[in-house]
Amino acid sequence: MNKTRLTLLSAALALAAGTALADQGVSKDEIVLGSIQDLSGPIAGFGKQIRLGMMLRVDEANEQGGVNGRKIKLLVEDSAYDPRRAVLAAQKLVNQEKIFAMIGHLGTATNMAAMPVQFQKGVINWFPVTAARQMYEPFHRLKYSYAAPYYDQMLLGAPKLAKEKGAKKVCAMYQDDDFGIEVLKGAEDGLKAAGMTLAESTSYKRGATDFSSQIQKLASEKCDMVVLGTIIRETIGAIATAKRLGFNPIFLGSSAAYTDLIHKLGGGAAMDGLYATMTVQNPYLDAASQPIRFWANKYQTKFNEEPTVFSVYGYNAIDAFLVAASKAGKNLTTDSFIKVMDNMKYPADIFGSAEMTFTDKKRLGSDSVRMSLIENGRWKVVSEYIHK
Repeated sequence: MNKTRLTLLSAALALAAGTALADQGVSKDEIVLGSIQDLSGPIAGFGKQIRLGMMLRVDEANEQGGVNGRKIKLLVEDSAYDPRRAVLAAQKLVNQEKIFAMIGHLGTATNMAAMPVQFQKGVINWFPVTAARQMYEPFHRLKYSYAAPYYDQMLLGAPKLAKEKGAKKVCAMYQDDDFGIEVLKGAEDGLKAAGMTLAESTSYKRGATDFSSQIQKLASEKCDMVVLGTIIRETIGAIATAKRLGFNPIFLGSSAAYTDLIHKLGGGAAMDGLYATMTVQNPYLDAASQPIRFWANKYQTKFNEEPTVFSVYGYNAIDAFLVAASKAGKNLTTDSFIKVMDNMKYPADIFGSAEMTFTDKKRLGSDSVRMSLIENGRWKVVSEYIHK
């Protein structure tokens, strides 16, 4: 065999090997997608809602014939919000089920644990449900994130609200971990850029249930605005403690506190006055927007429960994937999908998501945020998008 034929044969084998890897999860009539959710752990409510939102969009797509003649198959594994279980789930989905992409995986630590497993086999991490910067930094061709990070949320939101409300002494209470520190740092840097300072801060350990000492400290400092690096239980606990002590500052939480569980578990109007940074609108069944009402009632009819913002996160993750997969055409591979995403623009949707753009160097769709306020026991959008 001459040198030219050997070269051609080597090239053909290399191309075949690359195509086999890129085509994982794609057959003549099916695209296999995977997701890892908390279905039995501390935030199982969120995981189940994301899963149902994804299922709704997958069913809609399959009823309409799928994507370029291929139906969508969605496989969901339970991590119980445990990074070790997330690794096992990723190994199963990637190596046994041979998924094309991981969609809407919930949680920062669980994503961090699973991504190395995926990336070894060229499996995309698509729109994880976490606002951590690690979902798009450092750059990796297989990372795609849509959520403005906690840092940016507070960088933009804290000074805007402080100025609007005329706050003189802005303080913070935060969870003593990566999440809480991101919120704290964003608030500090945002206020500094606006010529203001974060006057005082206090932290608590993850899992804490008593916030009396932290709230008393902020009350004694006469803080008139408090940035909360808290999630659900801690947000409710902090506000309830403040009201019990007669301390009534303006409270601002991140998207981690933007959930209907705050007012449902916190006693409805008892949580009135809480602001949170957010993107998509909470899909109430009686929303003023007719498209949201229609979608929310369709969801309730199908699953016999009301949708939440996490239902929307799941639905939108699948929807955005389908748009890109459709543009990639019949020859769907990891490379053809990425090529489409290297020059991709998503318009705002019915839920009010910000416009998103992706390039060969940009893997975060948007860093813009807006704010909602709990008023009369439910979330109400109160600002336009804030941009850097």
